[in-house]
Amino acid sequence: MQAALARGFWRDIFLCCALTAGAARADVVTALQSLRVGGCGGTAAAAAFLQRNATLDQAARQWAGGTPPEAALRSVGYAPKALATFDLTVDAATTDELLRRVDCHKAADPRLREFGMFQRGPRWWLVLAAAHAPTPAGRNSIMVASPAHSATQAPQKVSRQLELINAARAGGARCGAHEEGPAPPVRLSARLSDVALAHATDMARRDYFAHEDLSGHSPADRVRASGYEEKLVGENIAYGPQSADEVVRGWLDSPGHCENIMDVRFSEVGIAYAPGSGSKSGLYWVQVFAAPRT
Repeated sequence: MQAALARGFWRDIFLCCALTAGAARADVVTALQSLRVGGCGGTAAAAAFLQRNATLDQAARQWAGGTPPEAALRSVGYAPKALATFDLTVDAATTDELLRRVDCHKAADPRLREFGMFQRGPRWWLVLAAAHAPTPAGRNSIMVASPAHSATQAPQKVSRQLELINAARAGGARCGAHEEGPAPPVRLSARLSDVALAHATDMARRDYFAHEDLSGHSPADRVRASGYEEKLVGENIAYGPQSADEVVRGWLDSPGHCENIMDVRFSEVGIAYAPGSGSKSGLYWVQVFAAPRT
């Protein structure tokens, strides 16, 4: 197989109470993005997904500490040309309903491009903004794909890859010098697939091939930015193959990639690909494996 392959493995272990209300976090992000994509239930134009920005996280933290939002943004060096802020008290069961009660048209303002948030107990501070100058492609923005982008994936390529992964896990595999026994099947995760698609698209558009993106974010960073609460993350990437069979065969022939596929600790996977352009017309493939926090 003529293909480039790379493998990465990240593990993050948290003490039992290091992060509270983890389930609510994912609900807040999901509800916020859904409101925008859905155009406030069809009453407004659809707006693009927001990207997570660590600088806005810092501003949200300062706001939670008593600094007014505008002053907090000045303190962290962020000059907004558009801004929306929300101070919410939520729990996992009521997040969607509470977000529907906010000024949805304000949250769905198409000028807004990034968000940051801070949480203390059941209370959340959300800062949505767009900078006068784009955030430098250096450190802060993390790309997260939207459902509209996910719809560009051919279902047969995704389902075939999932079928091949689970067939390998069911039968066991030899990964280099190690024999890996059977493992339970992994479930396809829409959220992880969005993370995978965002990275595949970013590599294709910006002409690089690596687990760490050009802003320095790891697979675990990208998974967290999507609102997914993880305890273990792994990623396989490849460039070149045109079919699911070819790319999975290549990964299974590579010990490190094979170990990710066969790892019994993973229970969910995201699968995506993006076409290259110009002289690089092959497909960029990404698998994101994870074990969710429970």
